[in-house]
Order: sequence, then C-alpha cells, then structure tokens
Amino acid sequence: GITLATFWPVTRHDFIYYDDPDYVTENPYVQAGLNWESVAWAFSTGHSGNWHPVTWLSHMLDCQLFGLKPGYHHLMNLFFHTANALLLFLVLERMTAAFWRSAFVATLFALHPLHVESVAWVAERKDVLSAFFGMLTLWAYARYCEIRVGATLCGRPPGTNSVGGPKARVFYTFALLLFALGLMSKPMLVTWPFVLLLLDFWPLRRLCYEPGAQFGRDFLTLAREKVPFFCLVTISSIVTFLVQDRRGYVMTVGGVSLALRLVNALVSYVKYLGEMVCPAGLAIF
Repeated sequence: GITLATFWPVTRHDFIYYDDPDYVTENPYVQAGLNWESVAWAFSTGHSGNWHPVTWLSHMLDCQLFGLKPGYHHLMNLFFHTANALLLFLVLERMTAAFWRSAFVATLFALHPLHVESVAWVAERKDVLSAFFGMLTLWAYARYCEIRVGATLCGRPPGTNSVGGPKARVFYTFALLLFALGLMSKPMLVTWPFVLLLLDFWPLRRLCYEPGAQFGRDFLTLAREKVPFFCLVTISSIVTFLVQDRRGYVMTVGGVSLALRLVNALVSYVKYLGEMVCPAGLAIF
C-alpha cells in the first residue's frame, strides 16, 4: 500500500521524448499490439541496441489493452515495482524467517529514490520486468532448496543437500525458465548465478566453513548445479555484445590502460554505494 501511495502520481505523467518514442510512441510494431508480425519482430530485432523480446512483448500488450494512454503504461511499471518489493519480502522471509527485518529491507527497496527512474519512465519497463523475473527466480530457487533438504530452510543443520526428487527438479527447471525470461527482459541479471552461490552460503547454509564440513567438495557441487544458469548468461552476453556491436555501441579500450580501467570500476562502485546512502543528483535533465 505504501508503495502504491508513494508512486501513484506517476500515473498522471505523460510520455517523455527520451527513449519513449523508440519503445512506444513512435514504434509501429509495438503500437500494433500482439500479432505474429510484431512477435517475430520482438524476437529478431536489436532495436535500441538491446535484445529483450519479453520487454517488447510487454509494451505491445500495453498498447493492445490501453492504446497510447500514458497513465496506464506508468501504472504497469508501478504494478511490477510493487510486485518486486512484495516478492523480495517473501523470498527473504522464506529464507531467513526474520519477518520484520525482511519487511524493512523490502520497504527500503520499494521506497528508495534510486528506483524512481525505473517506475516513472515508461522506457525503463525492462528494468522492473527483469527484476520481476529475477525475484521469481529467487523464490523458485528457495523452494528447490527447501525440497532438497526435505525441511524448512531455517533451523536445519548446515550443508544439508542430499534429498531431491522430481518435485525438486520441477522447481529447478522453473527457476531456470524464469531466469531466461529475466535475461530476455534485460540482461542485467547476468550476475544472478553468483547471487545464488552467495545465497547458498547465507542464508540457505548449503555451504559452510564449520568443522567437519567439506567446503571444497560442496562448493564444486553447488557450482556445477549452477552450470545451466551460467550457460544462459553466456548466451545472453554474446547476443548482447553482437547486437550492441552492430549498433556501434561497442568501443575499443585499447587506448585505456588496465590501471585506469580498474580505478574507473572502483570509482563506479563507490559512486553507486554513495548514491544508496545519499541519493542526490539523479535527474537526467
């Protein structure tokens, strides 16, 4: 409720002239709605320098349902952001059983100013949509792990991974499918397999340093478990590189020293962390 109340004014906003024409207002395929020609275009185009067919399908459905009424397009962004905050709470609470701490983190995620751009900008549908499938991937993965140990995720001995079965494979496949949909919404989920490995360490406790635990063997087992996810990441990365290269967005860094690139990466991380604490100067205009 608080998320809807905070962001509800975006439903009175118009389209803007930055990327919205490419994605909606001047895109004939999107405005045509869902039909065979538009769907084929969505899966074959590198328009706007991205291959994200699920995002295109989402915009097409909006146009089919609402036409070019901007308020409804913004409302769908708000719907996905609200769903993402709720899913984050459900995932954290399921993994940790810490209700209030999970609620606090989810609320911070929902209301943080860094997410305003994704909600208030129609062309950023790809961001909230990719996050939606990313959160669902975490939920399905948590269910998979829960079934593997044959118990709830909390209060069990660490390193328990032995129980499986058809139901576990169903949720694993479901997580993989959701992850693929997330990558086809926006390839920002390429780090998700590493996130899953971190979750295996905490809070899922499938990997531990406790005495008697065989950390190396368990790590290799869990890393092999993520191979299909890494395969999807590889495919998504190659497709993204090829699409952006054809658009002229890929630039050589031959003239930039390795030291400068490392410093730039460090400065970028510090900048983003700083914006989490003090989110100022975020407007693009």
